[in-house]
Amino acid sequence: MQLKLIYPRWEKLKGQTTFNLPPHGPVAFAATLPEYVDVSFTDENVEPVNFDEDCDLVAISMMLSTQVKRGWAIAAEFQKRGKQVIFGGISTMLHAEETVNHADAVFLGEAEGRMEQVLEDWRNGQLKKIYNYMTQQPPIESVCPARRDLYKRELYNHKGVQMVDLFHASRGCRFSCYPCAVTYLGGRIFRPRPIEKVVEELATIDNNRLFIVDNSLAQNKEWEKELFKELIPFKKKWISHTIEDDPEILDLAAQAGAWYVYQAVYDTSDYIKERIKRYHDYGIGVEGTILLGLDNQTEDDIKRLIDFLLEIDLDLAEFTVMTPFPHTKGYDDLIRQGRIFDFDWNHYNAGQVVFQPKHMSADRLQELYDYAWESFYGEESQESRMFRLFCNVALREMREGTYRPRNRELINKSFGKEVIRKI
Repeated sequence: MQLKLIYPRWEKLKGQTTFNLPPHGPVAFAATLPEYVDVSFTDENVEPVNFDEDCDLVAISMMLSTQVKRGWAIAAEFQKRGKQVIFGGISTMLHAEETVNHADAVFLGEAEGRMEQVLEDWRNGQLKKIYNYMTQQPPIESVCPARRDLYKRELYNHKGVQMVDLFHASRGCRFSCYPCAVTYLGGRIFRPRPIEKVVEELATIDNNRLFIVDNSLAQNKEWEKELFKELIPFKKKWISHTIEDDPEILDLAAQAGAWYVYQAVYDTSDYIKERIKRYHDYGIGVEGTILLGLDNQTEDDIKRLIDFLLEIDLDLAEFTVMTPFPHTKGYDDLIRQGRIFDFDWNHYNAGQVVFQPKHMSADRLQELYDYAWESFYGEESQESRMFRLFCNVALREMREGTYRPRNRELINKSFGKEVIRKI
């Protein structure tokens, strides 16, 4: 059978550097399909959907709330042509109550070991409206290498620089952060993949730069150390969310190729300042992630936090406004208090205020969000800072003999030969 797999487009935030990473969810899902399924994949962020393409069944994989309305519209176009459409992915789970009205079927949960039955139902004309496996996670050992062969590699570069591949070494999260839906989506139990399975998938990835998309690697020290030890021989350079603040682990991470990490900056404490310094001491860059609009933040608190960021030598900063995504504690609280005034999912992009903050107007929080971006990148643009990080990693790769220039002529044209000589 021929399955058409689609990842809907979404609008990027104003003012941010625009690039597209190869999406992980669709190709991880494709790895769960039986061998008899022939998959054609379209990422609408880099190429248009061909609604007249011949296929038997359409699958739409959605990660972000800002994709759901576009996903519904895509489904409608295929249904007009007599095709059945099944939805899955993170934002399908978050918006299942509405998505079911636009779908022939919705799949909720993790797909390993489940798709054979779904496709058998489809072949027999008995496709169910809802397949709900949210509380029945499959054995983590059953996770197979993602189907990266489905990517059209030439579409994933930014000014000639090949984008990182996405990869995950675990599922679930033992933390339960206020604005986060991860425990609803993947459970509160940390589920690390067996190291031999991690190594097996790493060996299939040609790209020497990765984004390890695990919710947090700082969940089990022994597993984390073993992971980094196994990463060392691959000589890959990688980005991840927070890793353990421990000298042995930081040293192993550096040896394993840690390029830069995302680190939440939630206050102006010396701990945060020292945390950033320790990453840098091991040659690991830091992108601060800063959430604005929490109930414990006044306008003065936000201004102090922005000033603090300019003092602590961050390589990059990413600002978001508190966004009450469905099935989070934040959503439940704000709904109960009657403070959400905008339910247009296109606006749930973490850059637009959709609720009434506690200590200021919604318009004022929006102004402070814009002010944060402008202040941090006032003297050096986001793109310039990102390219400096790229130069740093390219120099490391050249020293190790792993640097693989791609489309050098385009890079020269985009950034200038004088800059390129430095790498």
